[in-house]
Amino acid sequence: MRHIFLTLILSILAIASGAQTRVYMLRLDDEIGSTTWHTTRQALAEAADEEPDLLLVHLNTYGGSVVHADSIRTALMRAPWPTVAFVDNNAASAGALIALACDTVVMTPGASMGATTVVNGTDGAAMPDKYQSYMRAMMRSTAESHGRDSAGQWRRDPIIAEAMVDPRVEVDGLIDSTRVLTFTTDEAIRWGYADGKAQNIGTLLSDLGIHDYEVKEYNPTWTDRLIGFFTNPAVQAVLIMLIIGGIYMEMHTQGMGFPSAVAIIAAVFYFLPIYITGIASTWIILLFVAGLILLCLEIFVIPGFGVTGIAGILCVCAAIILGLIENATFSLTGADTTSIWTSLAIFFSGLLLAVILIWYLTSKHGPRWVRRHTDLTTELRVADGFVGVDMQPATLIGHHGIAATDLRPAGKVEIDGRRLDAVSTGNFIYAGTPVRVTRYENAQIYVEAEMN
Repeated sequence: MRHIFLTLILSILAIASGAQTRVYMLRLDDEIGSTTWHTTRQALAEAADEEPDLLLVHLNTYGGSVVHADSIRTALMRAPWPTVAFVDNNAASAGALIALACDTVVMTPGASMGATTVVNGTDGAAMPDKYQSYMRAMMRSTAESHGRDSAGQWRRDPIIAEAMVDPRVEVDGLIDSTRVLTFTTDEAIRWGYADGKAQNIGTLLSDLGIHDYEVKEYNPTWTDRLIGFFTNPAVQAVLIMLIIGGIYMEMHTQGMGFPSAVAIIAAVFYFLPIYITGIASTWIILLFVAGLILLCLEIFVIPGFGVTGIAGILCVCAAIILGLIENATFSLTGADTTSIWTSLAIFFSGLLLAVILIWYLTSKHGPRWVRRHTDLTTELRVADGFVGVDMQPATLIGHHGIAATDLRPAGKVEIDGRRLDAVSTGNFIYAGTPVRVTRYENAQIYVEAEMN
């Protein structure tokens, strides 16, 4: 068993060194997401400096984001130290995937592990089979990474891992095709998905043959939590909305004002966390700045909208998308398909939100204080000195009347009992001559003499 093998290695190391066993502990007791992924990255970086003999992952979670769980899983599988998952009550959904990635799994009595079906975060409904298929493969490959024992049997049966995702998968003697698999502690031990049970960490280490040890735990700072918040995909989509919306609104207003301030602040909160964590390289930040410079040149220097503006938009969009791809170098080496599609999904979500926001702010339903900067809302009122043109005489076209004075060519006519200024369209017209209105132009009616 893997548990026995790990115990033997740690015991040999302890005897050979004659020193305390150094245990580094990472707690994952919250929902799996951007914050827990950032915490894991920081903890593994600190552990690399500490050079522990054992990495202990304390799990008590109901799951969370598949994307971040996959990142944590991969990091744990690549860790250079023996890894032990201590399931302290719950390792559901994404938590089960993380536990499965560790070399050894120990559960407390009464704990549970499993139910890794991908669900909608809104109402908890199962996602389409496209998502389940990917999760089934991820669970199988993680189980297969533990290899086979001397008898050729899987240490972690991949079919059992798949049954945690898909209720259609049957395992004889364990589960039928009507339920998603979730293990109790004793069931997990019986079927090879846990290597033992322990009440606490002290008992766990004792069962592993470690009696003289030092435990160092990673403690997240408020900065870690803040960075985790701003690297949350939903928050990043909102920041993208503010960046794009702010740039668009600025292009439709005079000077530099509130929209540009919103876009700049959103850009800082978007790029700074991913730069600090090493997700985005310096050249991506420079690409975004270059895009902003090109847009400023288009707005304030170059008339019209052309190559400079288009290039600026492309640079800004490219920087935003590339900033979401972890470990993206100038040649995008190391960027996988999953991270690319994830970044595109976040970007287009933010773009859609920006379109909705812009439509709302510039529509009649939006706040007036926004529209007065983007719309022509000035009223030309007579009280302010503006003179309007009376269009009522236009309704007289085709009406008949009589020349009240001679029209040479201008004069007076009487139509429907009203005395109006008029201009002859042809020869002079003498007073008393019947006339007909032919057109109305430039606040003036034109008439012609009628033949008797």
